[in-house]
Amino acid sequence: MTFFTFSVGVLTLLLVSSTRADEDLSVSTLLEKANRNVVHDPDEPTIVDDIAIPTFPEKNADPCTSRGCMWPKYSDGKIYVPYVIANHYSSRELAVIERGLESFASSTCIRFTRRTNQRDYLYIQSHNGCYSYVGRVGGSQVVSLSRQGCIYYGTVQHELLHALGFNHEQTRSDRDYHVRVLLHNVISGMEHNFNKIDTNNLGTPYDYGSVMQYHRFAFSKNNEPTMVPIPDNNVEIGAATQMSYNDIARINRLYQC
Repeated sequence: MTFFTFSVGVLTLLLVSSTRADEDLSVSTLLEKANRNVVHDPDEPTIVDDIAIPTFPEKNADPCTSRGCMWPKYSDGKIYVPYVIANHYSSRELAVIERGLESFASSTCIRFTRRTNQRDYLYIQSHNGCYSYVGRVGGSQVVSLSRQGCIYYGTVQHELLHALGFNHEQTRSDRDYHVRVLLHNVISGMEHNFNKIDTNNLGTPYDYGSVMQYHRFAFSKNNEPTMVPIPDNNVEIGAATQMSYNDIARINRLYQC
């Protein structure tokens, strides 16, 4: 019995140490790690990378410009986004999720608020992997934050930015002026992660430090880069662990905070 108790304690210590080590990884690396080889259940939406696809998606179009996906603004100038968190998270996991939700209030007019009876709301659950729809799609919309690899501050921010209407940085309409995509190094079947989208860039610069920017070796099949920044290919890319200044600026411009 003593040996069993000691073993459990050591295992717990190893798990905690692993979690703390992962906290130093970029959001891009955490997402790729969490979503690698994930198999989605039949009742989950269609998932492309970490984005849930509506039933009638607009091909290569930004939902916020093609059909409207913003959450409504109230008379006090704030945007209240209702949410529900499933009851299968531990107290530590809940604290991380709630910290991510609350982080938007200090620098934007976004206020994630507990749902009462609102029709449209985010339902944060532990499904298979990390993913979200882009923008408001109506009704109860899932934000998956799996307990296996998605419960990190920056990862929560990343998925919430999707829910607010933002795509990945490397899919920006102007990305070819800032990164060169090397599709010959991309895992077969993963090329769609580098499709350009007709995004609304809101007059903000391309941001290598955005929490929405994937890292240099994302989806690489041969440990060679899949994206190289240009004109200076030595610029650090995809290393963010939380929202950047430009991420915040885009929220404020889109929602006219």
